[in-house]
Amino acid sequence: MKKTLRLQIGIIFFTLNISAQENKEISNDSLFKYIVSLKNEVNELKKHKPKSQPYFSYKNGLGFSTPDSSYSVNIRFRMQNRFLMNTKDEEHLETGSWEARVRRCRLSFTGHVLNPKWNYYLQLSFSRGDMDWSDADASTQNTSPNVVRDAMIFYKPIKNLQLALGQGKLPGNRQRMISSGAQQFYDRSIVNATFTADRDFGIFANYKSKLGKTFTILSKIAITSGEGRNSVISNTGLAYTGRIELLPLGEFTDGGDYFEGDLAREEKPKISIAGGYHFNDLAVRTGGQLGKDLLATRSFNVYFGEFLMKYKGISLSSEYIRRDTEGSPIITGSDGKNRIIITGDGINNQLSYCFKNMIEIAIRHSLITPHKDIYSKAREIEQYGIGISKYLNKHKLKVQTNLFYNRERDLSLFQNHNNYFFGVFQIELGI
Repeated sequence: MKKTLRLQIGIIFFTLNISAQENKEISNDSLFKYIVSLKNEVNELKKHKPKSQPYFSYKNGLGFSTPDSSYSVNIRFRMQNRFLMNTKDEEHLETGSWEARVRRCRLSFTGHVLNPKWNYYLQLSFSRGDMDWSDADASTQNTSPNVVRDAMIFYKPIKNLQLALGQGKLPGNRQRMISSGAQQFYDRSIVNATFTADRDFGIFANYKSKLGKTFTILSKIAITSGEGRNSVISNTGLAYTGRIELLPLGEFTDGGDYFEGDLAREEKPKISIAGGYHFNDLAVRTGGQLGKDLLATRSFNVYFGEFLMKYKGISLSSEYIRRDTEGSPIITGSDGKNRIIITGDGINNQLSYCFKNMIEIAIRHSLITPHKDIYSKAREIEQYGIGISKYLNKHKLKVQTNLFYNRERDLSLFQNHNNYFFGVFQIELGI
């Protein structure tokens, strides 16, 4: 519009100039009147100038921003539809039980307000299995469906520092921090399910620094309530979480250290070595942020150690987690009933190769070994798994099939119990 207007004005003045050259009798007064009328016409054209339109994008979900870029929102959804079959035991392969459900169904909103320094992230969950609302999570902290998973407000005062207030994932083990939609198996490991530090409400800080051209250090801390997501009342004890990641060969392509499998097929080797610590002071639930109510508060410590390597389709990851309690992990109530905090060690290893046609083969080994003082209450659990995934649009659209062997052992009696196979077919779809 502006270019057209300028062109029209230029042509008019050029014509006037030629006319003036050819006809010396044109008076200054008439020329002035003509210029005034032309100016009035230009002003009228400006009044009818079309207003700026919002900017739309479709690369990751549906995004749009205001014409002046002061506000933006990006909308995404995803669903996880699953069939899972357990055998009766390792010798009798007929069906023992079925799991057929929408495991996850989520809607998320991200964007900025006023300027890119102020960001937000809101994630909602709608399937029952995605609301932490079951007998396993029976708690006074969890008495209704938990629709709100994440509700974070971010502020970035400088380039490499990000501060946040709200409810979100704690900076614990990597597999927990990686989205459930970016896993190379049907779900996270049993080690994560048993020992992880989950979502919580509090203040968060992330800082990135570099040594030389490639060596990158990521530091993450959080001070939170300790009671888990959507809790209403917190006691005097808080939770403290810290994590550091070392990337000696530089950052991963497209944030590849936070999705499983080497879908980016790194052209050069990339490595991440990470460690973390979580302390929940006066925890009121068996898993800290998850689980049933304890009969008395307990403080406990969780330690994390990790290694990740990706190169030309190969991905190798290893996680170690340990949990200890201050005081006995077995808490007995006045009625003689017990509540148990699972203490012990867990290790999870995964190895995979992603072909150029985006078919991936992956194997997993997970082991949980409880501490001696709970041998009579908790079993050693070991799982072996193999998975084949076809990525149609990376992790946004994928078809997965998994086969696992589950072994449980009573370490107090040195006997195996509850050994069985299970298979999974799952489709993940999102935008």
